[in-house]
Amino acid sequence: MQKSSNRAKFKNFNFPKPAFKKRRQKGSKRESSSKFVDSTKEPFNIKFRLFIVWSFLLAAGVGLGFNLYNLQIVRGPKLTEKARNQQMVNLRPFIPRRPVVDRNKDLLAIDRPVYTLYAHPKLFEKSNQQMAEQLSPLLGQDVAELEKKFDAKKSGITLANALSEEIADRISSLHLNGLESIQKYSRFYPQQDLVAEVVGYVNLDRRGQAGVEYSQEKLLERSMQTVRLSRAGNGALMPDYAPDGFFNSDDLRLQLTIDNRLQRAARFALKAQMKKYQAKRGAVIVMDAWDGSLLALVSHPTYNPNEYSKADISLFKNWTVADLYEPGSTFKPLNVAIALEAGIIKPEDVFNDPGQIQVSDRTIKNAENKRYGRINISEILQHSSNIGMVKIIQKLQPSIYYGWLERLGLGQSVDTDLPFTVNSQLKSQGEFLATPVEPATTSFGQGFSLTPLQLVQMHGALANGGRLVTPHVVQGLIDTKGQIHYSPNRAVPRQIFSPTTARKVVEMMESVVNSGSGKASQIPGYRIAGKTGTAQKASRAGGYIIGAKITSFVSILPVEAPRYVVLALIDDPRGENAYGSTVAAPVVKSVMEALINIEQIPPSKPMAQTPTSPR
Repeated sequence: MQKSSNRAKFKNFNFPKPAFKKRRQKGSKRESSSKFVDSTKEPFNIKFRLFIVWSFLLAAGVGLGFNLYNLQIVRGPKLTEKARNQQMVNLRPFIPRRPVVDRNKDLLAIDRPVYTLYAHPKLFEKSNQQMAEQLSPLLGQDVAELEKKFDAKKSGITLANALSEEIADRISSLHLNGLESIQKYSRFYPQQDLVAEVVGYVNLDRRGQAGVEYSQEKLLERSMQTVRLSRAGNGALMPDYAPDGFFNSDDLRLQLTIDNRLQRAARFALKAQMKKYQAKRGAVIVMDAWDGSLLALVSHPTYNPNEYSKADISLFKNWTVADLYEPGSTFKPLNVAIALEAGIIKPEDVFNDPGQIQVSDRTIKNAENKRYGRINISEILQHSSNIGMVKIIQKLQPSIYYGWLERLGLGQSVDTDLPFTVNSQLKSQGEFLATPVEPATTSFGQGFSLTPLQLVQMHGALANGGRLVTPHVVQGLIDTKGQIHYSPNRAVPRQIFSPTTARKVVEMMESVVNSGSGKASQIPGYRIAGKTGTAQKASRAGGYIIGAKITSFVSILPVEAPRYVVLALIDDPRGENAYGSTVAAPVVKSVMEALINIEQIPPSKPMAQTPTSPR
């Protein structure tokens, strides 16, 4: 019974059917279905995919080919040039300006390294006060002021713009953190203001602005062409590709005719006299009349070219070549030379000087209304007689006289190597001939104007036998051995007067120093010719400024062999006794004494006294 019951249990128990058979069946159905799909669609899919891939490859190839054509054929030259520009660099290295030296090779101007000093307080290892205390004596700045700068800003403080190499080295030796120095080159003038009116200065762009720094820019700038150098991938220059001699520069220097020793003596004498007479300005010029070289050219007040930014801008113009004035009596010897050369007078002629003369509607008088009676030509110069000069020029036809003034160069500028020269002023021929007053006033140096340098040039013609030379300060380019490599070409001197006339006038001028108004310029043992001048100062509005005058004295030495011309000019001196004889003549004497010593001029031989013509 039990067995049958168990069978009943098993009989009634529902065993699960084998699932794997069903899955196999189902799988076999999918497989059969799949095989059916692949057999119909797979070739189409493969071809489609291949078509797309080949299309992309073909398009890429066409695009690549077009791009290659564009790069190599169409844009090739431009891209090649661009690549070369990236691989090469145009370089023009800094080349210092040539130095300037005087006739004795003393340095007047040179490029030197200077340093800009920056402070970065945030990097200081010491306190601001300690840093200020250490830097103060080297920078010449107040400790408190420096500390205030350090406290106000953490970085990028400019402490100095042009530190000398010596000071920069001393600061560097302190090994202070937080300081930065950047080297640059600056133009340095070791003589400071001694020759500023001649040398001039350069600005921050290293361009000359005055003096020979301006007029001789081409000689001072060393020629250096821009070259192309290769550079490596990191941008470094490849020196192997630099041309031979690229980093070399010449040793040439611009030599001037100025003598520092004479320049210093002239400035010292001029400053002392200007201070004594409270004058507005003054000038001294020394010229070698044989060739026109200027040995000294001083104007005062002046400026320090190392600190030109602190100077009055009006001082940059050298007024000895850029300003006009009426020369007054210093022009009288030239008028005497004109009259002698024209043959209207002889050296022994005598004129009557009553103290005044009527010319047209004008009354012309001597200074201080003096009367000299009968005087010869030498005495007219000796006493500076206006009346005597008027009577001499009245013997000459005005048109001929005007022609002589033009031959001297009036109405023109001086041909010189100094910059900013201006034309002298002479009335037109029509105005000059319209009234006899014009020739009369011109006879004693008024009614026209010129520059001090032009007056020196004209007196040079008296000193050198009648030739009008070119005043100049440039001697040429020389190397360190003194060999000249370049000399400027100058105009051939023009013969204005005969040597006989020139020598006769110089001998007449000697009487001014021996017995006339130029006694203050006498130097024992030397024969000196000269002429004083005390001219009224012309007003820009016309006429003359009441009480204003320009005092001057021009000398030629030595008389027996004339060579040097010295002019002193002092503008608007104060005082009752301010004349050319008292103000300017002593300055010329001091300069001539220095000139005699420097040039080793021997004393003159004693000259026999000549009788004076009766008055």
